[in-house]
Amino acid sequence: MDVHGKIVVGVDGSEGSLAALRVAVEEARRRGALLRVVAAYELPSYWALPSGPPITLTRQDVSDDALRATQAVVDQALADDPAPPKVDVVAVAGPAAKVLVEAARDADLLVVGHRGHGGFGSMLLGSVGMSCVLHAPCTVTVVRERPE
Repeated sequence: MDVHGKIVVGVDGSEGSLAALRVAVEEARRRGALLRVVAAYELPSYWALPSGPPITLTRQDVSDDALRATQAVVDQALADDPAPPKVDVVAVAGPAAKVLVEAARDADLLVVGHRGHGGFGSMLLGSVGMSCVLHAPCTVTVVRERPE
Protein backbone atom coordinates (compact mmCIF):
# COMPACT_ATOMS: atom_id res chain seq x y z
CA MET A 1 0.00 0.00 0.00
CA ASP A 2 1.46 3.33 -1.05
CA VAL A 3 1.19 5.99 1.62
CA HIS A 4 0.65 9.63 0.66
CA GLY A 5 1.26 11.94 3.59
CA LYS A 6 0.57 11.62 7.29
CA ILE A 7 -2.37 12.46 9.51
CA VAL A 8 -1.85 12.69 13.27
CA VAL A 9 -4.70 12.27 15.74
CA GLY A 10 -4.60 12.66 19.50
CA VAL A 11 -6.46 10.00 21.48
CA ASP A 12 -7.04 10.03 25.24
CA GLY A 13 -10.17 7.86 25.43
CA SER A 14 -12.55 10.81 25.80
CA GLU A 15 -15.64 11.07 23.58
CA GLY A 16 -14.04 14.03 21.79
CA SER A 17 -10.91 12.06 20.97
CA LEU A 18 -12.95 9.09 19.73
CA ALA A 19 -14.84 11.43 17.40
CA ALA A 20 -11.49 12.84 16.26
CA LEU A 21 -10.24 9.30 15.61
CA ARG A 22 -13.28 8.54 13.41
CA VAL A 23 -12.69 11.71 11.37
CA ALA A 24 -8.95 11.01 11.10
CA VAL A 25 -9.55 7.44 9.89
CA GLU A 26 -11.85 8.69 7.14
CA GLU A 27 -9.43 11.44 6.14
CA ALA A 28 -6.45 9.03 6.08
CA ARG A 29 -8.44 6.61 3.94
CA ARG A 30 -9.52 9.39 1.55
CA ARG A 31 -5.96 10.68 1.15
CA GLY A 32 -4.22 7.31 1.24
CA ALA A 33 -2.19 8.67 4.15
CA LEU A 34 -0.55 7.06 7.15
CA LEU A 35 -2.60 7.58 10.30
CA ARG A 36 -0.46 8.16 13.38
CA VAL A 37 -2.49 7.79 16.58
CA VAL A 38 -0.77 9.58 19.45
CA ALA A 39 -1.45 9.14 23.15
CA ALA A 40 0.26 11.59 25.48
CA TYR A 41 0.69 10.54 29.08
CA GLU A 42 2.13 12.08 32.19
CA LEU A 43 4.51 10.13 34.35
CA PRO A 44 3.13 9.78 37.87
CA SER A 45 4.84 11.59 40.69
CA TYR A 46 4.91 10.13 44.15
CA TRP A 47 5.54 11.60 47.55
CA ALA A 48 8.52 10.04 49.23
CA LEU A 49 7.44 8.25 52.36
CA PRO A 50 9.87 7.24 55.10
CA SER A 51 8.41 3.73 55.21
CA GLY A 52 6.12 1.46 53.33
CA PRO A 53 6.37 -0.79 50.33
CA PRO A 54 8.52 0.39 47.45
CA ILE A 55 6.76 1.52 44.30
CA THR A 56 7.58 -0.95 41.56
CA LEU A 57 5.94 0.90 38.66
CA THR A 58 8.57 1.90 36.09
CA ARG A 59 8.53 4.47 33.30
CA GLN A 60 8.41 1.59 30.84
CA ASP A 61 5.35 0.15 32.60
CA VAL A 62 3.51 3.45 32.28
CA SER A 63 4.49 3.76 28.62
CA ASP A 64 3.48 0.18 27.85
CA ASP A 65 0.11 0.65 29.58
CA ALA A 66 -0.61 3.85 27.63
CA LEU A 67 0.35 2.19 24.35
CA ARG A 68 -1.70 -0.93 25.10
CA ALA A 69 -4.80 1.12 26.05
CA THR A 70 -4.52 3.29 22.95
CA GLN A 71 -3.99 0.29 20.67
CA ALA A 72 -7.16 -1.27 22.15
CA VAL A 73 -9.13 1.91 21.33
CA VAL A 74 -7.81 1.89 17.76
CA ASP A 75 -8.49 -1.84 17.34
CA GLN A 76 -12.06 -1.34 18.49
CA ALA A 77 -12.57 1.67 16.20
CA LEU A 78 -11.29 -0.28 13.18
CA ALA A 79 -12.83 -3.67 14.04
CA ASP A 80 -15.56 -3.54 11.38
CA ASP A 81 -13.60 -1.48 8.86
CA PRO A 82 -13.16 -3.46 5.64
CA ALA A 83 -10.38 -1.20 4.33
CA PRO A 84 -8.61 0.57 7.22
CA PRO A 85 -5.77 2.98 6.49
CA LYS A 86 -2.22 2.16 7.49
CA VAL A 87 -2.04 2.95 11.21
CA ASP A 88 0.86 3.63 13.56
CA VAL A 89 0.09 3.94 17.30
CA VAL A 90 2.52 5.69 19.65
CA ALA A 91 2.48 6.74 23.30
CA VAL A 92 4.70 9.64 24.33
CA ALA A 93 5.41 11.04 27.78
CA GLY A 94 4.69 14.73 28.20
CA PRO A 95 1.99 17.38 28.19
CA ALA A 96 -0.62 16.55 25.55
CA ALA A 97 -0.41 19.81 23.60
CA LYS A 98 3.37 19.69 23.39
CA VAL A 99 3.39 16.01 22.38
CA LEU A 100 0.76 16.54 19.67
CA VAL A 101 2.41 19.64 18.20
CA GLU A 102 5.73 17.78 18.05
CA ALA A 103 4.08 14.72 16.48
CA ALA A 104 2.56 16.97 13.82
CA ARG A 105 5.97 18.33 12.81
CA ASP A 106 6.00 16.33 9.55
CA ALA A 107 2.24 15.79 9.21
CA ASP A 108 -0.21 17.16 6.69
CA LEU A 109 -3.04 17.34 9.22
CA LEU A 110 -3.51 17.18 12.99
CA VAL A 111 -6.94 16.09 14.26
CA VAL A 112 -7.98 16.66 17.88
CA GLY A 113 -11.20 16.51 19.85
CA HIS A 114 -12.65 19.82 20.99
CA ARG A 115 -12.25 18.78 24.62
CA GLY A 116 -10.55 15.90 26.37
CA HIS A 117 -10.75 14.80 29.98
CA GLY A 118 -10.43 18.35 31.36
CA GLY A 119 -12.84 19.52 34.02
CA PHE A 120 -14.47 22.43 32.19
CA GLY A 121 -17.24 20.80 30.17
CA SER A 122 -18.82 24.10 29.17
CA MET A 123 -15.77 25.33 27.28
CA LEU A 124 -16.09 25.52 23.50
CA LEU A 125 -12.47 24.48 23.01
CA GLY A 126 -10.15 22.87 25.53
CA SER A 127 -6.65 24.07 26.30
CA VAL A 128 -4.97 21.24 24.36
CA GLY A 129 -7.06 21.91 21.26
CA MET A 130 -6.40 25.65 21.51
CA SER A 131 -2.67 25.12 21.90
CA CYS A 132 -2.62 22.80 18.89
CA VAL A 133 -4.53 25.33 16.77
CA LEU A 134 -2.09 28.07 17.76
CA HIS A 135 1.18 26.14 17.52
CA ALA A 136 0.88 23.16 15.17
CA PRO A 137 3.03 23.36 12.04
CA CYS A 138 0.19 22.01 9.87
CA THR A 139 -3.55 22.34 9.41
CA VAL A 140 -5.56 21.40 12.51
CA THR A 141 -9.08 19.99 12.49
CA VAL A 142 -10.99 20.21 15.78
CA VAL A 143 -13.83 17.69 16.04
CA ARG A 144 -16.84 17.81 18.33
CA GLU A 145 -18.39 14.56 19.43
CA ARG A 146 -21.84 13.69 18.18
CA PRO A 147 -24.67 15.07 20.34
CA GLU A 148 -26.70 12.43 22.17
